[in-house]
Amino acid sequence: MTIQSKLRRAALKCGAASIVLTLVALPGVANAQTAAEKPAADEAAANNGNDIVVTALRRDTTVQTTPMAITALTGETLTNAGVTNIADYAKFVPSLRIQDNGPGQRRVSLRGVQASGEATVGVYYDDTPVTGSVGVSSDAAGRTADFTLFDVNRIEVLRGPQGTLYGASSMGGAIRVIFNKPTQEYEGTVEGQAMSTKGGGFGYFVNGMVNVPLVKDVLAARAVLYRRDSDGYIDNTYLNRKNVNDYTATGGRLMLRFTPTSNFTIDGTAAFENTDAVSATWNPSVGKYKSAAQVNLPYTDKSQLYSLTANWDVGFANLTSITSYQHRKSAYAADDSYYIGTYRTEAKCASYTGGACSSDTLASYYDYLDSISPAAIYYPGSTKDFTQEVRLSSTEGGPIDWTVGAFFQNRKNHVTSEDALADDATGEIIFPVQLIYRREIFDKLKQVAVFGEGTYHVTPSLSLTAGIRYYDYDKTVTGYTDIAWSLIGAPARPVSTVKSSADGTLLKFNASWQANPDMLFYATASQGYRPGGANQVIGLSADLTPYQADKLWNYEVGSKLSLLGRALTLNLAAFQIDWDNMQVSGRTTNGAYSFLSNAGAARIRGLEAEAFVRPVKGVQLNFSGNYLDAKLTEDQVNDAVVAAGRAGDRIPYIPHFAGSVGAEYRTPVSDTVEFFARGDLNYVGSSYSEFRPTNVYRVKMDHYVLANLRVGFELPESDAGIYLFVNNVFDAVAINRASMSSTPNSYAATSAAPRTIGVNVRRSF
Repeated sequence: MTIQSKLRRAALKCGAASIVLTLVALPGVANAQTAAEKPAADEAAANNGNDIVVTALRRDTTVQTTPMAITALTGETLTNAGVTNIADYAKFVPSLRIQDNGPGQRRVSLRGVQASGEATVGVYYDDTPVTGSVGVSSDAAGRTADFTLFDVNRIEVLRGPQGTLYGASSMGGAIRVIFNKPTQEYEGTVEGQAMSTKGGGFGYFVNGMVNVPLVKDVLAARAVLYRRDSDGYIDNTYLNRKNVNDYTATGGRLMLRFTPTSNFTIDGTAAFENTDAVSATWNPSVGKYKSAAQVNLPYTDKSQLYSLTANWDVGFANLTSITSYQHRKSAYAADDSYYIGTYRTEAKCASYTGGACSSDTLASYYDYLDSISPAAIYYPGSTKDFTQEVRLSSTEGGPIDWTVGAFFQNRKNHVTSEDALADDATGEIIFPVQLIYRREIFDKLKQVAVFGEGTYHVTPSLSLTAGIRYYDYDKTVTGYTDIAWSLIGAPARPVSTVKSSADGTLLKFNASWQANPDMLFYATASQGYRPGGANQVIGLSADLTPYQADKLWNYEVGSKLSLLGRALTLNLAAFQIDWDNMQVSGRTTNGAYSFLSNAGAARIRGLEAEAFVRPVKGVQLNFSGNYLDAKLTEDQVNDAVVAAGRAGDRIPYIPHFAGSVGAEYRTPVSDTVEFFARGDLNYVGSSYSEFRPTNVYRVKMDHYVLANLRVGFELPESDAGIYLFVNNVFDAVAINRASMSSTPNSYAATSAAPRTIGVNVRRSF
């Protein structure tokens, strides 16, 4: 019996046949699925082409029979929309917000749950969680790991806290990228793209996949390789250099599927991605897409991800074990030259020398400043993360579905904060580095958890779910300064260690009512949390060194409706999030170092809607949108936090409104050729960079609309296509992050790329 047949049989037992389609997914399935998924997808296609099996609840369900807010995007949807990374698919998902500082430096939030510190959204590749690098400010959320998307089966975005099944750092929700798995068929895909950006240079990518059965019905392999390159579009007016934000990424993965028996499968995956890029930050006060940085700011990232997943059907349940290891080496930089320039005053000279400065002393002091500028704050570091999860999920029918499991994590971060000299002519950091200052930080996190979730089917149409997770974590931060910098008051410091630990529980309650096969209603109350820690910051007072875990409750009601003979699907959700003891980023009084602290409470109220409609044959429309009211409900309690928020202040970087509209059209032009067209509009409302309206450094990010257009011809029989596309059709200046400080030329922004035109070709065999 296929998975889909089992799902329908189970659903009918509960009085609910599988309902058609996810809201933003287009018809059809990805070119390759797992051995278990492909028959299900084929059967769904035979019936209506739109049922999508998801595993968000750690068991197989369909989107429309899952009583939670979930968006699923098929591999075909991603290909048709030209999606290559998380910033591309975020526009399809209500309440998903990306602050994009460039590759490897993206901050992800869901439902307005956005803050510095540990991630607020869990990101998974298959069942492997990935973590961002912590950095010197313990801000792992600002550097979310991100692999290029190619040969993907689907993406599941779970909105709202997923604390019981997904644990820490899923306060706002979780994102699961599900790769296509090896199959018992010979198949492959090649894809290429060339593009040109307005005011910038040339870019391209090439992707390839091959799948080979090695031992009939027992062993198969799947290999993926890709390379992406872009010349950039930002000009540096200080260095007189054009297109400085170039970008290159090379990566791939190798997967093996071993099926020694019909009820036992082992999947092994090894993935890597190497990125060499330059910061995409620019200075709006200097000009559109213009930078005044005195230093060319490199970013390098070498990421490796290994996982071994075993699935064993023991009859009454599925036993799953996921062992994974992530190793990431990265380095990024910030321009410190303008900050050093703020010391070029007589008063600073007097403070530095300990007395009044004569003309000779002042001249000597200025010569010293000139000798250490231009300079960059350079942050090389590494992340090593081992995780192990074991869970058992029921498979047999009956009144109760259940999942129990245990989780272990051992994460080690090392980062160096160093001021390094740069060449004053080219702006390039001088290697080997010539250091003015150096600080070393070692951050270790260990977590263990046990969890369980069960659903009791009270009647064929009414189900009640309860879940609990117990967690226990220990965090140890060690640091020292071995190269002092007296100019900024940073003396040499011996090795010191600070620790923090905590344990607790997370709860979830859900009730769902399948009124009829086309109507599902649900209500949920669920918790999420992030672990606390300890700052290792020079000059920070002892009472500010530790910071605590923060928690939230999410209260939600929603509906999933199939209307007009299932030509229209409409999913709605309304929620309130109460967030206590928030972790926020602050600064030392001299502005030199950032640190984490707990600051007050917030309430987030929101509405989400998704709709998908087929008005006529060959035409498909999708809509999604959200309203978020994310505000502090208590004054930030820590007076040491610069520009601390007060009750009523909006959470930074969260717009009130956002939404998207997409349309896709197909029609035959001959017996073997189809015409294809797709258009997408994405609206993001305005937001602000700081809590306080009175903060002189508060920057407003205006609303914007991004429009993408894609047209081409497809050969369905040979699964090939050629397309012309235009991204950012109206050349909007779409700033998604901006900030400002007292330092000259500190008004900095990152944005979507200007209008980009290109051609894309693909072929599967």
